[in-house]
Parts: sequence; C-alpha cells; structure tokens
Amino acid sequence: MSKGSVLPQYIAGLSASFGALCMGASIGWSSPVENMISVNTDYGFPISSSQFGWVSSLLTLGATVICIPIGFAIDWIGRRPTMLALIPPYMVGWVLMLFANNVTMLYFGRFILGMCGGAFCVTAPMYCTEISATALRGTIGSFFQLLIVSGVLYGYLVGAFLPLLTINILCAILPVIFAVVHFFMPESPVYLAMKGRNDDAAKSLQWLRGKDADIDDELKEILEESQKQSDMPKVNILSALRRPIVLKGLGIAVLLQVFQQWTGINAILFYSTSIFEDTGSGISGSDSTLIIGVTQVTSTLVAVLIIDKAGRRILLVISGILMAVSTALMGVYFQLKESNPGSMDNFGWLPISSICIFIVFFSIGFGPVPWLVMAELFSEDVKSVAGSIAGTSNWLSAFMVTLLFPILKNAIGAGPTFWIFTVIAVLSFFYSLFFVPETKGKTIIEIQDMLSGGKGVKSEDKSQT
Repeated sequence: MSKGSVLPQYIAGLSASFGALCMGASIGWSSPVENMISVNTDYGFPISSSQFGWVSSLLTLGATVICIPIGFAIDWIGRRPTMLALIPPYMVGWVLMLFANNVTMLYFGRFILGMCGGAFCVTAPMYCTEISATALRGTIGSFFQLLIVSGVLYGYLVGAFLPLLTINILCAILPVIFAVVHFFMPESPVYLAMKGRNDDAAKSLQWLRGKDADIDDELKEILEESQKQSDMPKVNILSALRRPIVLKGLGIAVLLQVFQQWTGINAILFYSTSIFEDTGSGISGSDSTLIIGVTQVTSTLVAVLIIDKAGRRILLVISGILMAVSTALMGVYFQLKESNPGSMDNFGWLPISSICIFIVFFSIGFGPVPWLVMAELFSEDVKSVAGSIAGTSNWLSAFMVTLLFPILKNAIGAGPTFWIFTVIAVLSFFYSLFFVPETKGKTIIEIQDMLSGGKGVKSEDKSQT
C-alpha cells in the first residue's frame, strides 16, 4: 500500500496561502511609505497624519466587512473559484493605489485591498486543512501565517530601498502571480464530496496524495462524513449555529482570534520603530522594521516545523505566558522612563529585547494557531460561516487595537497601556491551558466528538486498539 507523496499537498497549500502573502504585503506597505506620502508628498498631493491613519486602518476595516459574506460564497461556488475570483478586485485596489490623485482614491484602494485580503484569511486556511492529510494538517495550516509575515517582510524590504511607484508595482504583481499558480491546483476534495461530486473528489484527492497513493480509506471517510451531513435534517444556518457543539467551537475560535489581536501585536509593531529610535540604540526606523520582519518570518517558520509534533495547545500556553512577561517588562521600562526621565538611559536593551521576545513567542503560538484551529473545529455544514465569524472578530479587533492604542497611550501613558496587554496575555494563557482542546492528529469526527464531551481519541490511538 502506497502512502503517497506530501509534495502535492505542500504545493497546493503554499499556492493557496500565497493570497496571505498578498495581504501581508499590503500590511507591510504602510510603515515604509508613511514619510514618502505624508512628508515628501510623493503622490503629488498632501496627506495629513490623521488621513494617513485612515489610509492604514481602512485595510483592516475592509477585511472586517467581507469575512461573513465570503463565508457564504465559498460554500456556493467553492474554495478555489472564490480565491481566483478575488484577483480582479485585488487589481482594482492596486490600480487605485498606483494612479491615486487624491486621498479618496487611496481610501477606496486600501479598503478594497483589505476586503480581498480578509476574504483570503477565511478561505485559504479552510482550503489548506481540507486538502491535508491529518498528520500534515498543522504544518500546511500554518503556511497561511508564514506567508502573511513573509508578505509583511516583503513590504518592508521593497519599501526600504525603492521609490513609491516601484513599491506599488511590486505589490500589485503578487495577486497576478497567485492567479497563475493557483489556477492549476485542485478544488478541495471535502467541498466536492459535500456537493455530491464524488468522482471529482476522488480525482482531487488522488492528485493531492500522489498518483500511486492508495486513497480508498481516506476517500471513504470523506464521503461518509459528507453523507452524514447531507442526511441531517435541513436547517437554516442560524439554527445550525445555535447547536451547542457549534457554539462551543465558535466560542473557542472567536476568543483565540480576539486574544491574537488584543495581546497587542499590531500596537507593538506600530510602536517598534520609535522604540528602537528612542532607546539610542543607533538602529534606524527602517532597519528596525526589517529586524522585526525577519524575526517574525524565522519564528513562524519554526512554528510550521513543530506544530504537528508539539501540538496546538502547548504552543498557545507558552506563547501566552511569554507575551505577558515581555509586555510587562515593556510597561515597566516606559513607566520608569516617564516618571523619571534619564533613569532608563542605560536600559535601552530592555524594550528592544522585550519586543523581540514578544515577536518570537507570538509567532510560534498566537500567530499561526488561531487560524489553524478556526479551520479545524467545525463540521462541513457550518465551517464556512463559523470561520467567517471568527475571521471577522480578528479583523474587527485589529481595527480597534490600532485605533485605540495611540488614544490610550496619550491618556494613561505607554506603561499602563502595555500592562493592559499583559493582563490580556495572562488571560489568554489560562484560557489556552484550561479550555482550548488539543486537535493535533485528530480527524474532524474525533474533534466533533471531543467538543460534544467525548475524549476525542486520536486516529493513531484507535488504530492500535
């Protein structure tokens, strides 16, 4: 019996996750171009600091409003067609950014880019988990976060060394590259089975596992689960979402997404440049963003390599407690610096090392795991809409944190603001420890059994009995 090849699954997973790289580049675009467009007026028209704030934040707002509608689209037309259909609006967004002659065009361009990126954030993780063998689901599911942070680094890199027009062109070609590559990938066999296209599901699964792989047992399990879902009494989606098992999974998925943002990742990235400069380290703002970007990519790559060995929950627990420690130290530094200027002149290493620690442990836990778990917890009949709700909570939280951080910092000071993030990180630690189920190595049937109160015995454990 041939076990097949993992390479086709990696190729399909990376191609879908390339949409996350497009979104990451849009996120990374903001930092290096701020001075270009607000100080140097490279667009040829003035942009105030408050207007630039909206240019930055409209990306997350666009992602917020699209998540739930896209959940219906991916069940209606499929995972792969939905992602390919995002390319024309993506190009419209970048054309607006390329040829903007007023700030309103920038607003609309960023909002459209956010909508497209937010749609990928729901669709790509779902596609990745559905095409993956159980033993590879964590690794391939983590490609999404890896390519987001790689996209951010890409935005930082091109922004650090190139003029505005070239930056925009190099970001605009990314969706085209995605379309060319993903056009040749198969649709999710799970989706095809759900639509009753059993022969197509078999062909897709055979492509993903390799032409010599024995897919009979896995295909039988997929078709049986699909048949089970189709045999259930038809109910509207609101009724399905009110099922206790769905509500439990939804609570877990939403809270993990909320914790991901409210532990302060975007605020820390936003503030990192000024921290590096204020400490007298001699590191420029552009160099600091590159350091942060490389640290994120490297740490997320480590997460991809270990997530199917270590498990989801242990990475969340470690991530939560060390994010709490690092934000607490940052709070201490800024509180002492504000209350006694000059007292922390010799401790510039403290906030820099704290930022790096935060980035490392965010990237191995609360960076990739919430997206992966979001795509693992739900049965096929509610997965799309439930995942969309979780994605909406992420982007809404990102928008609110970005908006509130400078307000809080000015009102109560940087120190207490970082301590708020510390409290939330401690809550995320305890929540992960006591309430997040371990989904490593479990099939969807076993995960559903675990959520309903069963023990959720792993597939490999069953095979030994």
